[in-house]
Amino acid sequence: MDGEKRIVDAHIHVWTDDFERYPLAPGFNAEDLWWPRFTPDDHFVYSRAVGNVRINLVQMTWYGLDHSYILDLIAGAPDTFVGTGIVPVISDVALPSPERVMVELSQGGIYAFRVRSNVARMPVGDLTRWLDYPGYELMFQAGAEHNLALSFLMSYSDLPDLDRMCTKFPDTPVILDHVCGVRIKDGVLDEEGLKQVCAMAKHKRVMVKLGPLHGLSGAPAPFLDLLPLLKPIIDAFGPQRCMWESDSGGPLRMQDPLTDYPASIALIEEHADFLSASDKEYILYKTAEDFFFNR
Repeated sequence: MDGEKRIVDAHIHVWTDDFERYPLAPGFNAEDLWWPRFTPDDHFVYSRAVGNVRINLVQMTWYGLDHSYILDLIAGAPDTFVGTGIVPVISDVALPSPERVMVELSQGGIYAFRVRSNVARMPVGDLTRWLDYPGYELMFQAGAEHNLALSFLMSYSDLPDLDRMCTKFPDTPVILDHVCGVRIKDGVLDEEGLKQVCAMAKHKRVMVKLGPLHGLSGAPAPFLDLLPLLKPIIDAFGPQRCMWESDSGGPLRMQDPLTDYPASIALIEEHADFLSASDKEYILYKTAEDFFFNR
């Protein structure tokens, strides 16, 4: 409705307990799920209280390469949902070429594709050049040609090889999920991690997701201890390359979503006094809206 606050939640996970219509991938069963279900309707119970929330749906691992659930959600409400998918890169069986899968899935509203680094997966090959596989080069090429992002679940310790690939493919959109794990731990900011993440700002097509704030913080809502972490990142990348995310449905659950979700937004909107009104708009919706929806 007119005047309603606009938010783009750049990262949530969803799954359903309708296993007949949307079966889990072979090898997964209901006991593997973090909890029985988490659908957009479950998310809207608390997110709709803050305003008009649009969402980037991140494919769940236990659906494997079958994107039917998020594709159906996007098809049913393309003004509300977009997606981040998973494509095959390294396997010992014949699978479709990853760049072709990216392009095909983009036709259904999936515009980013998750890549797990060596820290977030079983290590494969040379740990210092973990992206040194033909499939990754094909993904970077497709990303540049079709404006499709590679969205990295990674620790900052794996950034050097991503730095190499961003230099080689400067036109590929890249998203750093969850600030590469930089957080406040035992009241101390990870300064080294912060420095390495900020160094990636030299690549003009690299964006960063700010969140989940409840998981990065060492304090309860309103998470004020995160301001010294957020300011250098936003200064380095500019608000036009920062997007807010809740990671709802992720393993780091909010203690109380009805409190923590609006508090996470309020940290940007009310407590980050170093940001202008325009800066806040970019972080809370415009950066993600421009990439994911205004295509």
